[in-house]
Amino acid sequence: MKIFRTLFIAALVVSGGVLASGDDADLDEILRNPTIGNYKGYAEFKMARYDSARRIWEALDRAGFGEAAFNLGVLYEDGLGVDANIERALSYYRRGAENGSVKAQFRIGKLFWLGAPGILPDHEEGRRYLAMAAANGDSDAAAYLADGPEPRGPLAEADRALATGEPKRAAEILAAAALDGNVRAQTRLAWCYEAGRGVDRDLSMAVQWFERAAQAGDPEAMYALSVMHATGAGREKDDELARQWLERSAAGGFAPAVAELIR
Repeated sequence: MKIFRTLFIAALVVSGGVLASGDDADLDEILRNPTIGNYKGYAEFKMARYDSARRIWEALDRAGFGEAAFNLGVLYEDGLGVDANIERALSYYRRGAENGSVKAQFRIGKLFWLGAPGILPDHEEGRRYLAMAAANGDSDAAAYLADGPEPRGPLAEADRALATGEPKRAAEILAAAALDGNVRAQTRLAWCYEAGRGVDRDLSMAVQWFERAAQAGDPEAMYALSVMHATGAGREKDDELARQWLERSAAGGFAPAVAELIR
């Protein structure tokens, strides 16, 4: 029954708009149930309500919830609802990594491995974080470590484009790989459309690519679909489909989905 309670609470984001008000009681509920709160934050993000998502994640970050710090890093790296600030993004990624976010471990490891606008390459620092992510089951991080300083494949090529400040080219590389059947590229392209990174923000396109990747077995895409069906953000609200995708994502080992189910 916990999962149904999770989905019901997450649905309040759309049906009542409670989070947009910054209500203290709602933040108290988020802090009592951090995985549920993080789920709410994803829903707000998907609807481009970045200020509301940020308030949720800031509250969770203060409580030491690693995924919230990672999400705040994304906001500051891409300038979503805030001024882009790579140093602040790195600070959040570091905190998220130390607080157990595998996504933060991989993100900061990749940034140091390749460099980025405002970040000089540092293979020692990059290797440290990539090793943390790989030890926690991140296959992309393991691939970076296996390939060494010159990672191969379309995902690495897209990452190098981002590292040189070319998000449009990165999205084009991901799109070509996605059309060619690369499942991880499909999920990455979906995130590009959701955040407007290198392409115009288009939630309907994001959904199409998330669905394609989820059907092909990518747990991260499954989680994204779960949020969408639970909240009605980008897809018709359907608690049963949300539950199914969440369970499949958790079965595939996606950490946020696993955490969601054990609450």
